This record gives sequence, C-alpha cells and structure tokens, in this order.
Amino acid sequence: MNASPLNIVIVGGGTAGWMAANLLAKRWQHKAVSITLVESPDIGIIGVGEGSTPTLKRFFEDMNIAESDWMAACNATYKVSIQFDGWSPESGVGSYAHPFISQLDTFSERPFYVNCLTRRMGLDVNVTPGDFLFNGWLAKHKRSPQTPANFPFRIEYGYHFDSGLLGAFLQRHAHTLGVNHKSRNIERVQCHPNGDIASLHTREGEIIEGDLFIDCSGFRSLLLQQTLKVPFKSFKDNLFNDAAVVCATDALEDRPVETRSTALSTGWAWQIPLTNRTGNGYVYSSAFISPEDAEKELRAHLGVNDDDAQTRHLTMKVGQVSEHWSRNCLALGLSQGFIEPLEATALHLVQTSVEIFMDHYEKGGFNDQYRAAYNKVIGERFERVRDYIVAHYKLNTRNDSEYWRANRNNDVLSESLLQLLDVWFRRGDLQQEIQRQKLDSHFGATSWHCLLAGYGAFPRLAAQQPNQGDLYKDNNLAQFFSGCLLNFSAQ
Repeated sequence: MNASPLNIVIVGGGTAGWMAANLLAKRWQHKAVSITLVESPDIGIIGVGEGSTPTLKRFFEDMNIAESDWMAACNATYKVSIQFDGWSPESGVGSYAHPFISQLDTFSERPFYVNCLTRRMGLDVNVTPGDFLFNGWLAKHKRSPQTPANFPFRIEYGYHFDSGLLGAFLQRHAHTLGVNHKSRNIERVQCHPNGDIASLHTREGEIIEGDLFIDCSGFRSLLLQQTLKVPFKSFKDNLFNDAAVVCATDALEDRPVETRSTALSTGWAWQIPLTNRTGNGYVYSSAFISPEDAEKELRAHLGVNDDDAQTRHLTMKVGQVSEHWSRNCLALGLSQGFIEPLEATALHLVQTSVEIFMDHYEKGGFNDQYRAAYNKVIGERFERVRDYIVAHYKLNTRNDSEYWRANRNNDVLSESLLQLLDVWFRRGDLQQEIQRQKLDSHFGATSWHCLLAGYGAFPRLAAQQPNQGDLYKDNNLAQFFSGCLLNFSAQ
C-alpha cells in the first residue's frame, strides 16, 4: 500500500452503506485508510422488515458485536428456515421448508440425497426437507437456535430485523471505528480527465474528494450507472416481479422462527415476525396485476381493511450491472443489482461483495489489478442466485392465473440451470453436478434438494413398492433429531 492515506468515500447509508463502512473500517483499521460516508438527509430508506441468511450471523461475530447488543435495538428475531406455502399444489405438496444447514446435518444430508434419488426411481420414501435438517425441527417446534454450551454441534441461523433500525445501529457502530459521517446533498460528481471519479460537489458548498468511491445510492446508482455509465442488465426475461406492496400488522403472539412465503395470484407474500410487529409484503409483476388490485389481494390475505393498516408501494429494478467495480468505483446493494427477496439474498450479496472486494484489493496491493477477476466472481454469483430463484417459478404447478402459467412456460433459462434440471429428471447425481459446476458458493446440493423435493418434482409412484430402503427410517433420524431437540428451548 502506498504511504499516502487511502481516502474511501461511500455514497449512501442504509444497511448496505453502513455494513460496508463497518467491514472496511474493521479490516483496515491498522492501515492508512480514511473512510467517509456521505448520505443525503432528504432521501429516506425503505426500512421494511427483512430476513437474512446465516452470513449475517458471521458478520456480527467478525465485528465482535453480541446478539444482546444489536437484536433488541433492531426488534430482531431468530430465523432458521423459510416456509413456502402453495407453490406447487398440483404435485400434492401443500407446503415445504427450506431450513438453513447446520453442522448437525452431516448425519442426515446423505440419507436425504439418497432418498431423493430413490423417490425419483418411483419408490415411496420420505423426502420432506424439514425432516432431514435440524433447523426444520427447530422451526416446526418453534425452538430458539441459541445453542447450549454443552451441545457439541454448531447451529447456523439467520435473523429477521427492521432494516431501518439495523442501518441506524450499524451507523453508530461505524462511528466507534472512526468512520466519518457527512449529511450532505450531492449535486454534482466531478471526474478526472482519465474518467475516474475525483470528487463530490454538495449543495452545501463542500467538495469531497476521494481515491476510492463506493456507490450505495440505491436503484438510482448515482456513481456507477449515472456517472460512469456502466450498463444495467435486466433479469426481467425470467424474473417477472418488479413491484411490491408492504404492510405492517401486529406482532404474532406465538412467534415463529421462520419466514413464511405464500404464493398468491400474481406473486407471493412474505411474513417477517419481529418483536414489535409483523412485516408483510406482496411481491408481484405489474404486467399481470395493478398496484390497486395487488393491495386488495394483500389486504384480503392478511384479513385487514383500509382502516386497520397502512400500505406502501415499492418498485424494483431486478438485474445486475455489467461491472460491479468500474474504474475507482465499487457498487454495493441496490446500486449493483437486486434479485427479488424470495430467499433473502440481498444483504448476503452485499456482505460477500465487500469481503471479496477487500480480498482482491489487498491482493493487488490496493489497486485495481484484479478488478476483472472480481467482476467475474460477483457477476457469476448474481447469475447463480438468479437461477435458484428462477427455479421456484419454473417448477411451480399452479394453474389459477396466467402469471403462474407464464412462469412455468418460460424457457429463458441459463445453461447451468438447464443442466441441473436435466440431471435431476434423468435421475443423475445432483450433488456431483453441483460440484462439477462449482456452485457451492451460495446454494449447494442440500438447498437444491430442498427446492426440488419440496416442489414434489418426482415421477408417479411405481405400482410395486418394496416398502424398504427409506434411509430416514433406517437411520432413525426422527429419534436422533428428537433427542437433539431436547437441548433447545422455546424462544
């Protein structure tokens, strides 16, 4: 690293901006790095109830922030699974769970894979995802994932939280790490003759210079897309949803430790249980339903009328930029891209994007030597997350609307996804195919087995059944998990 200090300027706050500020400040606290976050006082944040993957747990552990310090401040609850209701009714599966994977599941993942293959052969064995993964048991029995000290296995879990409150908490923590905060309105971005960003010119008359700029300005992408003209690649050809209506209701008395995703006529509704309220929203496609009708459907789904709860309407720009790191600018969060929130990947992608960037930046001696390699890695991650989300729509068996039929009939699929589905339906080794494609960075073999088995993507049962070969029974997994469950208390 050069002797002169590295001046990093982050544009935009919220969870993406403040998470980036914390990660950068913590990792480079002993280097000559100055970090300034600039956010407009006139631009609010979305601030809905949000869910995470277990990577957020690792974030707080790396930052040395205790759950007791941040969860209460953000009305947070534990999340061990996602429950999908009504996505594949014609297969005979009313709902299924996608639990997070824990160390304990090393005893049951292989039996799950084998049973799925056996069921693809037409034999009647247990392939219920929530039965094979311990977090499925925690979710079913509404147990907290907090693990007693004498339990020898690590349990992974995520959280539900108020995203606005989380951003505010991360802001306060970033201040303790020396991050500078400026409340300014940016009116103009000045570039060097070579095209790099040089400075921000504010309405307040201040000029803020920097060496490295991080764009966390949301969908408007002030730096990367507006200033540097980096193209945006839309995913609308196979992810139709582009809007949402959100509504908060009272907190649930019997609070679950899972997110609920319910298929509706033109999309799906989420349920996020917080300590003080329940976050709800309907993600839909504006090509198939109007905002007014979407709101009516959400209200009917929740059983609330116009006087019971207020709603907000949001639009989504689904896709990713062609370069996440261009010149001396890195885009994060909505500025870099967005994949609809079905599997709670938004904050996960922010966190991993920052971590991978720091690895590449350090490896290159704090310059852009590995920028192309970084863009390839992050672009690929967005594409593969997209594949997993697209599969939820492609495999649906609903016939109640043109929306669901259009999703099922959509053949705009990546080669990677086509190969995965081909292996599954040809009764091949899905785990081997995932390893061949090197897809374990986000959704690995167990996640794909949860999705495909959960959707009931199997042939009809054979006429003759041997009534044996069910590894769920043969390995006494119900007894094993029931015994483990005794170590965990209700939340």
